[in-house]
Amino acid sequence: MKTMADFDKNFKYESIHKDDMKVYDIEDAPFKMYGIMKPEGDDDFIRMPRAVAKSVSEGVAGLNRNTAGGRVRFKTNSKYIAVKCVYPEINVMLTVPFSGSVCADVYADGKFVAVVTPDGNFIADFYEKGGAKGEYPAPMEIERVIEFPDNKMRDIIINFPISNALNKMYIGIEETAEIKAGNEYKHTKPIVFYGSSVTQNACVSRAGNAYSAVLSRWFDTDFVNLGFSGNAKGETKMAEYIAGLDMSIFVYDYDHNAPSVEHLKNTHYPMYKIIRDANPDLPIIMASMPCFSVGVTHILDRRDVIRDTYERAIAEGDKNVYFVDGIEDIYKRIDPEMMTVDNCHPNDFGSYCMADAFGNIIKNLLK
Repeated sequence: MKTMADFDKNFKYESIHKDDMKVYDIEDAPFKMYGIMKPEGDDDFIRMPRAVAKSVSEGVAGLNRNTAGGRVRFKTNSKYIAVKCVYPEINVMLTVPFSGSVCADVYADGKFVAVVTPDGNFIADFYEKGGAKGEYPAPMEIERVIEFPDNKMRDIIINFPISNALNKMYIGIEETAEIKAGNEYKHTKPIVFYGSSVTQNACVSRAGNAYSAVLSRWFDTDFVNLGFSGNAKGETKMAEYIAGLDMSIFVYDYDHNAPSVEHLKNTHYPMYKIIRDANPDLPIIMASMPCFSVGVTHILDRRDVIRDTYERAIAEGDKNVYFVDGIEDIYKRIDPEMMTVDNCHPNDFGSYCMADAFGNIIKNLLK
């Protein structure tokens, strides 16, 4: 079975085979990870403690292994970096780009460099060996060498895959090159994002285009992505966990996953209250779902529930709460056809528009 890589050299990527390369495990110094954890003895990178995730729901426990928002940071003056990702399995979905859901992407000095994609025969091999049926032999590996034009010192950030689990990541550099700890974020307290697959940014083309990652680059801030596709329901256990995090701003948007308007009414204000009581001075941004089908009654009803929470908080004297209207503030001003993959999930442009809407608030809060 031939692929595009057989016809176009631009789809062929160099695998790791450098003679002068020294290989490092990102779990060791001087590498530093953000938005992700790997407890001692655990096989996977995860976004929150397993016991807490399990106490919230089975769905959250499973999706906790998706590494959305995870990053590793370091500096090197190597003329190339080799990146190798090791997966326990690889899951593919029809409307979710492989380059974002499975692959990591690389930034150098704040600028996008490359996606850690496999060679062009990987997909054909994946399907031929039963990967689409979950029968592909594990573990699976994707590796790529990324070349630079010179040996200047660069600050590297590698964004982890959005919708898959990751066991290990290795970095290769020239044996004679330096490797150091990366720059620290200007705002070291993270922004915490909680919500549905829209928050997880399931359908963007690569991890660095997730709106939380875009905001991180714009404002030089750390962040944590607690988006759980189909499983963000404002549970008390989740609210209590988030309330205990050391964060600069909390952003939540989960009405897409609320089973009903009634469920949203019963959970939205209580979630706000749990987090506010534990964090009296924390800026809290609440948003309604990004909506491409303006006028759908249940979506407008859900938006009204969230606005009610906001207005109630203001009436109770809260001066540090903010509301983003998923219809008026994000998508209504521009043709929504350009912003969605499936009339539900934002694509890269839709994610950018979300970053812009939240950024208008966040830029003032981080001052």
